[in-house]
Formats: sequence, structure tokens, C-alpha cells
Amino acid sequence: MIYFDHAASSPLDEKVLEAMMTYLQGEFGNPSSVHTYGREARGAIERSRDTIAQTLNADPKEIVFTSGGTESVNSVHKGVAWAFHGKNRHIIISSIEHHCVLECAEWLTNHGFSVTAVGCDSKGWIDPKEVEKAIRQGETGLISIMAANNEVGTIQPFRAIGKMARERGILFHTDAVQAYGKIPIDVQADHIDFLSVSGHKIYGPKGVGFFYQRKGVELVPLIHGGGQERDRRGGTENVAGIVGLGEAAQKICGETTERKRLEVMVEIFLDELKQKIPTVKVNGPEKIDQRLPGIINITLPGIEGENLVHSLDGKGFAVSSGAACAAGSAPPSHVLIAMGRTPKEAKQGLRFSFGRLNTGDQVRQLTQVLPSVIQSLQMMSSFLDDDEVKPKNHPK
Repeated sequence: MIYFDHAASSPLDEKVLEAMMTYLQGEFGNPSSVHTYGREARGAIERSRDTIAQTLNADPKEIVFTSGGTESVNSVHKGVAWAFHGKNRHIIISSIEHHCVLECAEWLTNHGFSVTAVGCDSKGWIDPKEVEKAIRQGETGLISIMAANNEVGTIQPFRAIGKMARERGILFHTDAVQAYGKIPIDVQADHIDFLSVSGHKIYGPKGVGFFYQRKGVELVPLIHGGGQERDRRGGTENVAGIVGLGEAAQKICGETTERKRLEVMVEIFLDELKQKIPTVKVNGPEKIDQRLPGIINITLPGIEGENLVHSLDGKGFAVSSGAACAAGSAPPSHVLIAMGRTPKEAKQGLRFSFGRLNTGDQVRQLTQVLPSVIQSLQMMSSFLDDDEVKPKNHPK
């Protein structure tokens, strides 16, 4: 199998596993214990906290460890909402946020809050002016806009939105699960109050993540008990996971050539694919400075993305038809719908996300296999129009 689904999850880095093993075996102490075992575990957690804080230009005390991106988002959205104490009960998000943001927003609307979801353009880009229009003076308490989209890779103007929010005294959260380590983020310069990250997107372990909480900003804890994480997230910390997260963060934020390498792979993929299948459409921006490196979302008109996922899996390629949490579900991509696609078109999206272990030769193997896969699906799909998705030289 060749893995092209790094946006869903990335393989655990060997150095990360090596760092974790010490705390899965010999150093097993509870970090809240005062004896030597506990102090060693506590020291490991704080070293990771320091490392992660440095990658964001944050204070280590502003980093709170969680079980991952979803818990981080829930902690911020619900924690901030309850900290409003009945005031500022209006929240702004975008229509292309991850499901954890959308479902948090829905939950909050059922508990007396008002939520406005701003749209995006055909490339999946959110206009700061639209966010500004949605602000209700004296009512809006939180703006939550992702740093980059997980399905099409569009980098959002989170810096401009953060600055606008700060000038108006509104808290700003950004879901940086896909963007962290791939584009520069400075919580001070970018005017970020809250930020959420997940370990398994950056070659770290699953089940661990963190959120950044700017010093002086109030947050009601989502999980109570034990007083861990300075009373912001109760429960015994996942020591080995946190150590792995710190190691993964240091490595991915220190890489200097990987972004260019991933961009070259996307260029190879698109160039070869367009030669073989001229009708292919790119969902999101094609310009490399407008999207995350390594993520490209395409549509092969007339063929559902999920059918292609299964067919390519049978040929030895792991890809995705959208967000991993929505895999196997019937609804079309809410991101592609927001970008102006019809429901039928939105079910035809296919996401490729390349990573460290991928090579240009593997990408070429993929483009060589795709035309035959499409031909097979055409033969099985009686509803397909004769002129849709035809590889070059494919007979009628």
C-alpha cells in the first residue's frame, strides 16, 4: 500500500516512538506524585510544554494538553462561552470549519447562544470583510476561523481576522490542526487568543493534542477533577503521548525543505493527471502559496469520490474523499457545498495528502493507475454520461 492520506493521520515518526518508549516502560510514574518517579514524569511533560511554546512564540504556561484537536476545540468554544457569564452570546465561525467546530456551534445554539457562519468563495477562502460584517457590536464574544481547511487545503487570512478581532475586543480562536508545522504561526504577532492542535497530524501519536490559551483570558474548564494543567483540564496526563507530541512538534517546526518537496509532488501529480484526464477539476486554489503543501482536492466529474477511494484502495493506494471523521457517510462534503458545488459535485471530491514517506515515483504510479480505475468505474456506472471523465484515447 502507498499512503496518500496524511491529512487524515500521519505515520508515527521513529524518533517520536523512541522518545515515547521510555515513558511507556521504565518511567511510568504519575506526574502528580511527589516522589522521584512522579518528578521525572512531570519534568518530561514540562519539557514538551516548553518545546511546543517555543514553536508558537508562546509562554509555556499558555499551553494546555488534551486528548486531541476535538477536545481542544470543545474546551475553547464551550469554556469561552460559559466564561461570558451571560454576556457576548454571539459567536462567528465559517461554513467550512471542521465538524467539531460546527457541532460545538450547534450545541451552543441549543443552549442560548447565537452563531453566524460566514461563507467562502469558490476556492474555499474566507473574506475578512465578511467576518467583519457579521460582527454584532457589544454582542460578539468569539470568532473562530480555521488557519487552513482540512479538505481542500486553502490557507485562511487568520492573521488579518485575528488583528480585526483584537482591535474590537473580541476573542479569536483558530483551529490549526492542519496548519500547525506546515505554515508559520506566531500567536503574538497573529493576535491569536486560542489555538488548537492534534498530535497525529504531525507524525505524533493519536490521542494527544493541546490548545493555546492567551494569558489573562478566562476559560471555564470542560473537564474537572484533580487540578491538572493548572486547573484547566482535569485528569492524569498522557505522559508518553505528551512526550511524543513535543518531539513531533520540534521536528516538524524545524523542517526547512519539506514544504518545497511536497509542493513539487503536487505539481507532478497535477501535471501528469491533466495530461491523462483533461477534464479533472481542482477544488481549491492551485497556487502553492494559497494552500497547504501536500494537499490537493480534485473532482473527476461523473464519478463519486467514495467509489474512487474504494477502487484505489484495491489497487494499493490509500486516499480520501474528504474529512476522515465523515468517511463512509452519505452526505456530500459541506466544504465543497460552501464553495458553490452542487450536492452531486460535492460527492465527487477526492483528496490526496502527501507526506514525508512519499516520493515523486509513487505519485507517478498513482497517475498511471487512475485512468484504468476510471474506465472500470465508467463501465459499472450506467448513469454516467458518455462524455464525462474520459481519459485521453479512451474509446467511446
